[in-house]
Amino acid sequence: MITTDILIIGAGPTGLFTVFEAGLLKLRCHLIDALPQAGGQCSEIYPKKPIYDIPAYPEILAGDLTDKLLEQIKQFEPGFTLGERAETIEKQEDGSFVVTTNKGTQHKAPIVAIAGGLGSFEPRKPPIPQIEKFEDKGVEYMIREPELYRDKDVVISGGGDSALDWSIFLTDVAKSVTLIHRRNEFRGALDSVEKVQELKNSGKINLITPAEVVDIVGESKLTGVVVKQKDKENFILEADHFIPLFGLSPKLGPIANWGLEIEKNAIKVNNALDYQTNIPGIYAIGDVNTYPGKLKLILCGFHEATLMCQSAYQRIFPNKKYVMKYTTVGGVDGFDGTRKEAPKAVIKSID
Repeated sequence: MITTDILIIGAGPTGLFTVFEAGLLKLRCHLIDALPQAGGQCSEIYPKKPIYDIPAYPEILAGDLTDKLLEQIKQFEPGFTLGERAETIEKQEDGSFVVTTNKGTQHKAPIVAIAGGLGSFEPRKPPIPQIEKFEDKGVEYMIREPELYRDKDVVISGGGDSALDWSIFLTDVAKSVTLIHRRNEFRGALDSVEKVQELKNSGKINLITPAEVVDIVGESKLTGVVVKQKDKENFILEADHFIPLFGLSPKLGPIANWGLEIEKNAIKVNNALDYQTNIPGIYAIGDVNTYPGKLKLILCGFHEATLMCQSAYQRIFPNKKYVMKYTTVGGVDGFDGTRKEAPKAVIKSID
């Protein structure tokens, strides 16, 4: 059985950053993830997607962010159980938890942090006849390798951040980029909307709104899409690739049966204190949780992970005062995997 201080369910950005914050407090971490590699969606779905809201990085690719986080936590030597899904959880007499994966691997810890992002997921597909016939033959629901679209005619559908960001990014890659959205208004960041408008004005993006793709043209592979606009006749738009980016349909999977309070497929937490769930000792951080005012942003997950680790420390050491320690003052000490004393006071203690 694998034992640790904090067992983290999910090895995406929030889960990885949790290792760093826990490491500063000399707490050991072990991560479980159903994917075969760390990084969550950033590694599996869009490793080459640019991210613009990570502090100090005007732009960083999702895969590069994962690499940086892994480099940052390497000194704390976290353990990983990859390619296995957290299946069941049992509370022990001593208050700790035993989590067993679908392959029977058991993990024991006094603290469980669920950082599973959107959980298990699948892309939302548009209601287009026989769209499955063209999957991987010109129809893709996510972009893993931008070079696939080099010098190609690309049509993207959607009105969120992914549709906007990829439309912007592919203007320097594809032969042509067409963005189609069923409304004139977009749900994405205002800055991205303005960039798309600028690219449209300069002739680098073909923007069609309000409109939607209603059919696909092609035999063995996609050669075009049928576009429908209000009060106009449908027309065929030639394309090598059609990428409908309508988001992911998330599912919590087995975690939904752990007795946690669920609201709209997300785990309710106490955000006024420490992001703990209705079960003491089990926390939920990142996109998997919900609370009033919740924002599904990576940087918000980092913040939640930081506060969660402070609470976890106090649960593990109930008779010790938590000590505020700034890395600018004390640096980042190495961690040899053995239990060490609680850090000594540097700034102030909190009762």
